[in-house]
Amino acid sequence: MESIAAGIPGAQSIARAAHLLRLVTAGGAEGAALHDLARDAGLSRSTAHRLLTALKAEGLVDRDADSTRWMPGPELFLMGSVAATRYDVTGLARDIVRSLAVKTEESAFFSARRADETVCLLREEGAFPIRSFVLSEGVRFPLGVASAGLAILAFLPDHDVDTYLERHPDLDSTWGGTHGERPLRTRLAETKERGYAINPGLIVEGSWGIGAAVFDRAGRPEWALSLTGVEFRFGPDRMAQLGRTLLAHAHELSARIANARR
Repeated sequence: MESIAAGIPGAQSIARAAHLLRLVTAGGAEGAALHDLARDAGLSRSTAHRLLTALKAEGLVDRDADSTRWMPGPELFLMGSVAATRYDVTGLARDIVRSLAVKTEESAFFSARRADETVCLLREEGAFPIRSFVLSEGVRFPLGVASAGLAILAFLPDHDVDTYLERHPDLDSTWGGTHGERPLRTRLAETKERGYAINPGLIVEGSWGIGAAVFDRAGRPEWALSLTGVEFRFGPDRMAQLGRTLLAHAHELSARIANARR
């Protein structure tokens, strides 16, 4: 993914290191292998290893001695603890995500917008025994791909949508033709009209998702609630019911965030 800071002189090494950090954290508790990190970052193995070694020396990543997989380091925890006082709203969202999972019996998620991506912060399993595992804590998707990012992108100002699509003309080559500009703009318009986004198995066949934007006090879509499950659980009649439940929870969380930050 092209960095929005790519035009800043001297920023290339920092952007590469930051991209690797995001990829390492997306690997979750199991970590990530060097060859996968290098491939996903668009770097040679030697360059990726050099940057990861430098990050390890600063405590930002760690390497498991047995598996040799790369994982988040202790300094990230310390930095995150400090940053959480300003940015963390998961405490406000946790019981709402749990309520969403209980009422729908589907897997429920809370995601945050970060630049041109969404990152999943919370996952709560529903009671239905067949589940989708496309999304979990730390997983990132470009805006407009998963249902959470589609919901957020749909409610951004039109000029922000235009510039986002200009920055990412290759969404269709990476995620398939259904993510080209024309079909994506159609889904964005449908999302605004409906109020929530639908992803009909566009990432993994048979795994459906719906998402609703969560707004900050100024009315900006900075987070999203979403549900995922198997296709037969998302028929037209039940989809409308799930959408109403999702929107009600998203509205409650938006109000809670606005009141907490007064």
